[in-house]
Amino acid sequence: MYQLENFFNWLSSIIWGPASWTLLLIAGIWLSFKTRWLQITKFGHYLDRTIIDMCRKPENRKANNASGDGDITPWQAINTAFCATMGVGTLAGTATAIGFGGPGAIFWMWVVGFFGITTKFSEVTLALHFRGKNEKGEILSGPFAYIEKGLGWKWLATFFAIAATLASFGIGNMVQSNSAAAALEMVFGWNRLWIGIVAAVLVGLVILGGLKRIAQFVDKFIPALALICIISSLLIVMLNITGVPYVFGLIFRGAFSAEGLAGGVAGVGVMYAVRFGLMRGVFSNEAGLGSGPIAYATAKTDNPIKQGLWAAFEVFLDTHVMCTLIALVILLSVPLYEIMPGPTPALTGANLVIQSYANSFLGAQIGSWFMAILIGLFGFSTIIGWSFYGEKCFEYVFGLKYITLFRLLQIPVCVFGATGGVALIWSIADVLNASMALTNIFAVIALSGTVALLTKNYFDDINTKNRSK
Repeated sequence: MYQLENFFNWLSSIIWGPASWTLLLIAGIWLSFKTRWLQITKFGHYLDRTIIDMCRKPENRKANNASGDGDITPWQAINTAFCATMGVGTLAGTATAIGFGGPGAIFWMWVVGFFGITTKFSEVTLALHFRGKNEKGEILSGPFAYIEKGLGWKWLATFFAIAATLASFGIGNMVQSNSAAAALEMVFGWNRLWIGIVAAVLVGLVILGGLKRIAQFVDKFIPALALICIISSLLIVMLNITGVPYVFGLIFRGAFSAEGLAGGVAGVGVMYAVRFGLMRGVFSNEAGLGSGPIAYATAKTDNPIKQGLWAAFEVFLDTHVMCTLIALVILLSVPLYEIMPGPTPALTGANLVIQSYANSFLGAQIGSWFMAILIGLFGFSTIIGWSFYGEKCFEYVFGLKYITLFRLLQIPVCVFGATGGVALIWSIADVLNASMALTNIFAVIALSGTVALLTKNYFDDINTKNRSK
């Protein structure tokens, strides 16, 4: 295990080196340019056509999304994608970024999120534009579809699908069950093996029913979890509002200067802040990773851009709202000298999030119980979402014949993840993330002209309709 951990740490440091950071940022800038900086110029529009539209009466909704081809509603599609992003990646991922990269890592998570809005918008738009169906008439699409149909490179599409299939066992399953088990063991003293067994049974009950059962599960479960997390975090921040300016100062200083970190915390440099901010930012919102388009592509919609707008909103909510709130709670509740940011932080991951809630107004016991259960539920939901991603990629490579086998394999992996070492699992997840992201980003850049044309046509049509009224 020690040798494996060292190997994957070495491989991760190479793959997630300066070249990868540069590519991600250049891709985000390029896609922002091609979409006319949609994250700024159309901010009000994509909020109006997504979350605000959901609050209107059905007869008054502007988007009218639930028409056209697809297997599930747009709301179910975003919740399927959301249950994969707003899990341990947001909670433990934010804490891991702070633990290894210091407060400055949060700034780089924001940067990834800012450009990630157009990146995810672009990849989701492409997945719907190039989507097809399997022999059962179900939607089958994702990066593998636009790589094969848009670029004509079947071999690269297959490489992505294999990497994503493997990632569904790592980032999507083992990491989640490991973080959830660690949280529940830490707070309640529960045995990790039994936590893994219970999680495996529950996961099996959901994923063996396929997409429809997954959609029914996430329809109300994910919004409820998100609201609970947002409201509780907001309460903690509001009760410590006087410390918020100081925390933002830590974040901005730490992004560019090691000296700006709480009096100069030893071992933390700008490169650590950049590296872990970018890695955990991608892990949290999955923009550019290529996973989200697989779920969004199944939505009933008559225009790819409409679902792309939901993807843009998802990144904003996940990174700029959720991750920021969690970061503020941590930095307001836990002194940096207790975290000791750097290569070997004293507190990180799920343990750091739990400690921050234990130090809040909720109190040590209730705060710990509350966050441990929340991490457990988020971890469970993320396994559900990622099992669907992996299933569709597996189906692309091997067909429908062995889908039941894939679903059954996901079940024991929960047990292994719950009892495995967290450092090794995170390192493997980072390598698989990079394999997916670099392949996907290359394809999205190559097809950015298609995205630009679809976006232009959509907004030209909107403007024409507005002028005719």
